[in-house]
Amino acid sequence: MYVEWKNLFTGWGDKMDAFGLMHLFSVWVLTASGIVLRLDLADRYVYWEYTNWQDGFLRLVLSSILFLFVLRPNSYWHPGVHKLEMEQIFQHGIIALLFLMIGAFTKDVSMDLIIGLSPYFIAFFGVLLIYQLPLEFEKMNGEWIVADWDQKVYHLSLSTILIFLSVGIGSWLDDPIISTAAMVSTSFPFIALFWPNHHRHLQRARFYPIFILAMFLCVRMPWFLVPLTILFFLIRTVNYFRYGIVYPSFGVDFTETN
Repeated sequence: MYVEWKNLFTGWGDKMDAFGLMHLFSVWVLTASGIVLRLDLADRYVYWEYTNWQDGFLRLVLSSILFLFVLRPNSYWHPGVHKLEMEQIFQHGIIALLFLMIGAFTKDVSMDLIIGLSPYFIAFFGVLLIYQLPLEFEKMNGEWIVADWDQKVYHLSLSTILIFLSVGIGSWLDDPIISTAAMVSTSFPFIALFWPNHHRHLQRARFYPIFILAMFLCVRMPWFLVPLTILFFLIRTVNYFRYGIVYPSFGVDFTETN
């Protein structure tokens, strides 16, 4: 049965890769960050809020359409595929700001809203730099490899600094979501920087900052768990039948030699 399903899911997986569905995690988290910031400015103590789910879903749909049918086909968004040039990093920053604004946009755009986006924007650049170290899966060996460790110190040092900077700005702005999420996330590029080179450290540094921020966002709008869970298990199931691996995963792979 596994072999029969493998052929079907391989075809689905190729289409999934062509559309870049994995990148929707970052697209949705950026959009949701804007939504949560808007809620925070309206009510500092908002918690477990369901009433805005229709508006939130519409904003996620808008971001998804923009990514899947405009940005992705024109190769405007490809972190992790290869190292980005300076112009491409700037381009990704503009796109990230666009997704943040899709979530945060309201008819009464205030300076507080614009300033409030800054720690999320800075944290995005910090995480983006981690993806400057390409991580690849070798289908023949069934192992993850880091193709190029060059400039590891530069990228991970700057990543750690930027994420930590977002902690300070978030605390100054009294934003408990980004300040706490960034504080926890700082440890991942820091460990990858100082520990010996290994793909496991990079796997954690790429996945967990996005996951941690997503979970903190869900504290204020729990409906966000629904699209995240559907996307997570959809991609996870397809990848299992394609490659025999559990990916994406909360853990990392451990081979017998490690």
